[in-house]
Order: sequence, then structure tokens, then C-alpha cells
Amino acid sequence: MPILTLLDYLGVALFAATGALSASRRELDLVGFMFLGSVTGIGGGTIRDLILDVPVFWIVQPMHIVICASAAALIYLTAHLVEYRYRLLIWLDAIALAAYSVFGAYKGLMVTGSPIIAVVMGAMTGTLGGIMRDVLANEPSVLLRKEIYVTAALAGAVGFVIARTLGLPTGVPAMIGFSLALGTRSCALAFGWTMPTYRSRPGRDVS
Repeated sequence: MPILTLLDYLGVALFAATGALSASRRELDLVGFMFLGSVTGIGGGTIRDLILDVPVFWIVQPMHIVICASAAALIYLTAHLVEYRYRLLIWLDAIALAAYSVFGAYKGLMVTGSPIIAVVMGAMTGTLGGIMRDVLANEPSVLLRKEIYVTAALAGAVGFVIARTLGLPTGVPAMIGFSLALGTRSCALAFGWTMPTYRSRPGRDVS
């Protein structure tokens, strides 16, 4: 299986698993697991394809829906065995983000040929599913956590695009992008890496 196809399926499956883990924390039924898992698994890619004005990937390849439903059902049957489900959710999300940021950048590059659009599509694909999951599950948004999140997806997308532009052998750009995104997000989780934040300051005295 080509590595980019593998990253596509990996991103969908792991994002779906994180959606199902959120459903378990809300004690939903099996249908709720599958719904939240599917929205998380295909949400980012759906928005990407709509923006790129190409056929939505899971309509062309319904196997992605089967993967989402299967991952959600597996979590439904096994979530009670996991003691720290939110911690597992965050780490699975990190792997899914890395995989999907690369695949999103790849698809953006293939459709438009623009490195800038490819990076934007990579960041969107890698993060929007997790953001939608947190909103629907009424969880604290991963976007608003202090650790680096969107920046990790950007790092993966940029790494992939640069390596691809340099003409490196097939598969190498994907592994470079995946490693950059996962490494950045993992260090953020493990060591609390953050970006400089805005500090509110008093406005100017206009009197």
C-alpha cells in the first residue's frame, strides 16, 4: 500500500477513534459513538475537498465510512478497559494530526500545484476533525489548549511540501512531514511546548 494512502486511512481511523473516545466520556450509545467517530474521522477531509472543489473523498471511496464505523464500534466495546481515556485521546489525536496534515498537503498540492495552498490544506485537514469533535462533545477544545497544536500540523505540511519540491524519492517527503508533525506535537504534550501568546495591554489614552 502506498505510504500516502496508508496515511489517509490511518488519519481517518485514528481520528474516528478519538471521536469515539469522546463519546465514551459522554456515555453515548453505539449510534452516538459512530456518529461522533465519523464526523471526527472525515470532517477535516470533507471541508478540504469542498474548498478544493473536488469530489468529497468518502463519497468516492465509501470505505472511509466503514473504517470510521468500525473504529467507533471497537472503542465502544473496549473503552472501559482504558483507565485514562482522555490521555489516550490526546495521543491518538497527535498521530492522526501528523498523518492527515501530510495527506492534506499532498492532496492540496496535487489539485492546485501551489505550495502555499498545500500547506493550508494540510493544516486544515490535520486539525479541523479534532476541533469539530471537541465542539460536538462539549469537551475543552484542543485548539485552546496551551500546547502547540495547529503549529504541529503546519510543520508537517511545510516539511512535506519542501521535501516534495526538492524531488526526494517517493515516500520520503511523507515520512519527513509525518515525523515533523508528530515530533512537534509529542514534544508539546510531553514538555509543555507553547508558542508566544498575546498579552493584553491597556489601550492608548486618547483624551
